[in-house]
Amino acid sequence: MPIVFWIIAIIALVFCLTVIFGAPYVPSRNEEIKKAFKNLYPLSKNDLLIDLGSGDGKVLIAANKFGAKSIGIELNPILVAISRWRTRRIKNAKIFCRDFFLYDFPSETTVVYVFGDGRDMPRIVRHIEKQAAKIGHPIYLISHAFKAEGYKAEKTHRAYYLYKIKEKK
Repeated sequence: MPIVFWIIAIIALVFCLTVIFGAPYVPSRNEEIKKAFKNLYPLSKNDLLIDLGSGDGKVLIAANKFGAKSIGIELNPILVAISRWRTRRIKNAKIFCRDFFLYDFPSETTVVYVFGDGRDMPRIVRHIEKQAAKIGHPIYLISHAFKAEGYKAEKTHRAYYLYKIKEKK
């Protein structure tokens, strides 16, 4: 019994720390993700999608169905393990356990997906602007539930918004 208690306590602690330092884990719905990609930004084999706060890997799995390469960035090591297991057969998906504010996007990045937290959206947008400047081209942002302040959505689908993020002059 004591070992089970400690395992549960460690898992709870990891999730609590993630909430303090990032957004809480809220799973996305598979069909809604696919519809959002289809209606907002039709992914193709030429795309590299980065999922900021990739959770259990559902967005990476959906991106693969469209032929896109994908990278998941997740702070919670338990969710990273779940995501890696769920995407183990997908050659074009990679998952990293790190803070996405410290992650430099590869030059072929075309789109970023985030189901973040409203309080973090301004900082997320600034990070994407910096990455767009670094790689030398705009990056599309698909945001679930939260608007990108200072940008007008190019398209919307239910609670999803598509933005074209450029470097700030």
